[in-house]
Amino acid sequence: MKIRRAASPDDVFAAAHLFDAPPRPDATSRFLAQDHSHLLIAYVGDQPAGFVSGVETTHPDKGTEMFLYELGVDDAFLRRGIGTALVEALRSLATERGCYAMWTGTAAGDTAAQATYKKAGGAIDDGAFVSWEL
Repeated sequence: MKIRRAASPDDVFAAAHLFDAPPRPDATSRFLAQDHSHLLIAYVGDQPAGFVSGVETTHPDKGTEMFLYELGVDDAFLRRGIGTALVEALRSLATERGCYAMWTGTAAGDTAAQATYKKAGGAIDDGAFVSWEL
């Protein structure tokens, strides 16, 4: 397995089966053009097997942290350590980029995600994930 940063829309569209919905050309171009947005794709051979996306967020009194936006692994490649490797790769990138922390949200009952995050060194607390649909 190799992990590479998506460098072009073609990289994203080749991994389209990993996303919840087909990648939109406009959103893909905008995401890739932003220096603080990151998309890492895991390949088994030449086949995209999983991805993790992260976005650096900066606040005046806190500095910069990495938000793990989404993690996905193709069903055919589950339980091979790909998700853990992707999270660890994003964590390494966050460190290289000077982030002081990395965080994400997960549902209380999502034991598979929680196990992956724990394997990658994450601490799970009893917090809640809050969202607003706009």
